[in-house]
Amino acid sequence: MRLTDDSDREPSGGPLQARDAAPQRKGRTEGPRFAPGHRVHLLRGGADFFPAIRTAIDQARKSVMIETYIFNDDATAQGILESLQAAAARGVEVSVVIDGFGSGEHGRVLAQQFAQGELALQIYRPERWWHLFRGKGVTLLKRLHRKLAVIDDELAFVGGINMLDDYIDPNHGVLSDPRFDFAVRIEGPIVRDIALSMQRLLWQIRLAQPPVALSGPDRQPVAKQLRERTRQALAFPRRFDLPLPLPLRENVAVAFVPRDNIRNRSTIERAYLQALDAARERILLANAYFIPSRRFRKALMRAAQRGVRVQLLLQGRVEYPLQHHATQALYSALLAAGVEIHEYERSFLHAKVAVVDRDWATVGSSNVDPFSLLLAREANVVVRDAPFAAALAQALGEAIAERSVRVTVPPLSLWARMRNRMALALVHLAVFITGQRRGY
Repeated sequence: MRLTDDSDREPSGGPLQARDAAPQRKGRTEGPRFAPGHRVHLLRGGADFFPAIRTAIDQARKSVMIETYIFNDDATAQGILESLQAAAARGVEVSVVIDGFGSGEHGRVLAQQFAQGELALQIYRPERWWHLFRGKGVTLLKRLHRKLAVIDDELAFVGGINMLDDYIDPNHGVLSDPRFDFAVRIEGPIVRDIALSMQRLLWQIRLAQPPVALSGPDRQPVAKQLRERTRQALAFPRRFDLPLPLPLRENVAVAFVPRDNIRNRSTIERAYLQALDAARERILLANAYFIPSRRFRKALMRAAQRGVRVQLLLQGRVEYPLQHHATQALYSALLAAGVEIHEYERSFLHAKVAVVDRDWATVGSSNVDPFSLLLAREANVVVRDAPFAAALAQALGEAIAERSVRVTVPPLSLWARMRNRMALALVHLAVFITGQRRGY
């Protein structure tokens, strides 16, 4: 069966469509397209994620595709690399895409390691911080922040976990407790959509690569390189002849929700807003970097004011000062509307997850901030399943009860209020400079 772009297909009918209905506003379009027939398993942190993905790679027969923001050089990440090298050695096609900024200078070392193991590595936008002074500020912020893997076009992993040990932080060194994060393991028809999205990005990266002027007798004219590269890139979509995975008896409904800067600019925020508008009992949201748009904040406050219990689990430690204090500038209005705010203090919070009522849950890479919702390439899944939502809600509830502190009043000192407002103003200025001001 030819794998086609399903982003324009009609949403699934039946109860899911009716349940997802939310008050329509100007500019609002259809929400996530759910497909039934999936097996979905929640993975809590690297303790669950890394053994699961290594097992999948070790059992791969045909292909392994991975996208990640950070591919570190710690022992855990090197274990993944060893599994990839072993897979390639037995004839599995291995392709990895990393972000040029997220993986930093280690990307060059990683490229050498991949070349030695005959693995395909692509670096997405290999830019550095000094490009800010070369007129590339906006481009620099358009990162590949997705964390995806597809094995044999049958099994997918989606979440917020980088190829980075849970006890290591690139900026803060060794952690006493693991980062708090999630991913999901998915089998079923939606794997096809995830594979298509990953292959399309590979196609775009290869098409955009500049030609290399070779030296010596093997020098190839640039024009000839361009023609050959264009021919290969234009032929790349023909590889999308992937079989459609059969529905599984578990029959969990799942939607893949990617975000990019072309056709899917507002998909993740729209999925959130429709769920928040439809909430009747509870909203439980954990997000590492929480600077939502005005409409997102208003949706949370409206829900709280109509009797929905709204709980936010946010970053308690100062990881990035600008974002941390900008988030705190929003506390007053949220608390006044009845929203509960809890700050995770055991370690760094890296989760990007939410549960709404009893059967709606999302897990992915997207923060609720302008950098994720307006600029970066992101990917979430939305799961409509009561047992899955209950498992995620239980994990979040335990974190709130045992590893977090509830915020009952906003910062009261004049200095704290000024600092927080200045941080939020700087974030808004950055958004203004990018020209992507929707809702901020």
